[in-house]
Amino acid sequence: MPDAVTVLREDHRRVEKLFKEFEKLEKKDAGAAEKRRVVEEMIRELSVHADVEEKVFYPAVRAEVEEAEDVVLEGLEEHHIVKWTLSELSGMKGDEERFDAKVTVLIESVRHHVEEEEGEMFPKVREAIPRKALTELAAKMEEARKTAPTEPQPKAEATSAGGGSGGSGSASGSGSAGGRGPAAPASGGAPAAGGSGGGSGGGSGSDGKPRKAGLLGRRKTKSGSSS
Repeated sequence: MPDAVTVLREDHRRVEKLFKEFEKLEKKDAGAAEKRRVVEEMIRELSVHADVEEKVFYPAVRAEVEEAEDVVLEGLEEHHIVKWTLSELSGMKGDEERFDAKVTVLIESVRHHVEEEEGEMFPKVREAIPRKALTELAAKMEEARKTAPTEPQPKAEATSAGGGSGGSGSASGSGSAGGRGPAAPASGGAPAAGGSGGGSGGGSGSDGKPRKAGLLGRRKTKSGSSS
């Protein structure tokens, strides 16, 4: 069975294939129905992928790889913005004036996200987590995929990814005052990405950052030793 990193790379390749298909349709000025079909597949693939990452992969990374915490938090915020774009696209027919432009912005955002994950996060994950544990994590991810939402849920709280919500709206979609999620952005607008605070699953390290108990039975410190 492939490990967790391989599974996510395969997800990325499937989505990239859809992106290229859309770009070809756009170049040949295809009809709205054809483009809408491809976008519907993008929505399904990205919604499931984001949910699995946030509920299974990211919590394990935050628990096991100290150096990856910042990039995980950035990933959560990028997911948040992508989900808003997906939610707007899900309500469009494909013949709107800004439909193609909105899809293009989505593609650029996801490609940037993939580049950071594969270039920064994945190497750290492979170094810190044994192959056997990554394979076990992949099995959990495949199980989570069975019940993952196929529609974007930008207001869904992402505390399962190892962190709570920030003060002015984060990937969790909830603020610290009043506990209400942010209003949906106007068409064409992306929400401001707020900071994500630390979760309550553990204490604080000497650097002030939250620490969680290892999800895979081990934790690799910066010095390379396990604890």
